[in-house]
Amino acid sequence: MIPLGDIDRKLLRPPIATGVIIALNLYAFVLEFLFGAPFILRWSYIPAEITAGENLITLLTAMFMHAGLLHIAGNLIFLWAFAPEIEDAMGRFRFLVFYLVGGLVASLAQIMMIPESSVPNLGASGAIAAVMGAFLVSFPFDRIRTIVFLGLFVTVALVPSILLVGLWFLLQLFSEVGSLAEHQGGGVAYMAHVGGFVFGMATGRLFMWRRSAPAMSRG
Repeated sequence: MIPLGDIDRKLLRPPIATGVIIALNLYAFVLEFLFGAPFILRWSYIPAEITAGENLITLLTAMFMHAGLLHIAGNLIFLWAFAPEIEDAMGRFRFLVFYLVGGLVASLAQIMMIPESSVPNLGASGAIAAVMGAFLVSFPFDRIRTIVFLGLFVTVALVPSILLVGLWFLLQLFSEVGSLAEHQGGGVAYMAHVGGFVFGMATGRLFMWRRSAPAMSRG
């Protein structure tokens, strides 16, 4: 399923902070393309280095980098589907703080699971998972316009946030359990997704200081 956006909530102000985050991710991706593997290795975080107190800045830089076109496209689609409403409810500055802290918490959760790993980690998915966690507890019954794949059949459906985001989280949770059982050290950082999501659910409402955009009545 590919989420396209919330149809039940009208934004009170344009999602400028979300746009800035997207622009920074795209800028970093261009730099990756221009400078290649050395650039990616330099600015991705490596758990073993972080636990040794080295290259701590990479905890921040890594959340704006991606492993390929499909990786960045998928992350930015999910970010655009859920972040504007959360930014609107938090305000731009608080949303930026929430996003960055969520990304850091997600990375630390991943490091705690594999502290000795020398595999580079990168991607915005942990921070985006925090946004999705906040969305779930804030707007659980909003309908998300979603592209649904049913074998060869493709349709667009309105899926309640509690179902769409809830299924996504369960998939991440079960995938993390499976990766631990198989002793995998690379691939998708599922624990970062889980850690970011739990952080978003637990703290998202604490960052909201203004009334969020009202849901629109649709007959």
